[in-house]
Amino acid sequence: MKLYDELAEWWPLLSPTEDYLEEAQELLALVDRLARQPVHRLLELGCGGGSLAHQLRDRFDLTLSDRSPAMVRESRRLNPDCEHVVADMRTIDLDRRFDAVLIHDAVMYLTGRADLRAAFEAARRHLHPEGLLVVMPDVVKERFEPGTDHGGHDGPDGRGLRYLEWRHDRDS
Repeated sequence: MKLYDELAEWWPLLSPTEDYLEEAQELLALVDRLARQPVHRLLELGCGGGSLAHQLRDRFDLTLSDRSPAMVRESRRLNPDCEHVVADMRTIDLDRRFDAVLIHDAVMYLTGRADLRAAFEAARRHLHPEGLLVVMPDVVKERFEPGTDHGGHDGPDGRGLRYLEWRHDRDS
């Protein structure tokens, strides 16, 4: 996908870390409430540019994965102390286990049952027996609302980005 490959260097202006503070707080509250054991090591499947991970890196030992090498490069810039892996969330195999696995908004790219099953099975393989899987989609069918949005940010290097977004249900 062009946004996550050719245009990846623009990601920090499209989706800056400060936009993820509220979601990070929600995730931390979920982990604190639902984890059966202390969560120290967390694997994120589909980390994108690492914006959410940036908000979590002081709390967890993070391993961040994404199928786009360009997005992993952006995440490395933002989170240099975290381990990064270029891998598809459906087939990743790190041969080790984590206290928690997170699939954030990247879950929305898994549009079929087979893809969802493969990603959830990969997550299960990476979890300790009492580990926690957290799935946090931006939108679910039951709460989807068509609409528009706009925004953008200016960077310290003089670049700026503005966008217009139209959301519609392709199935209706």
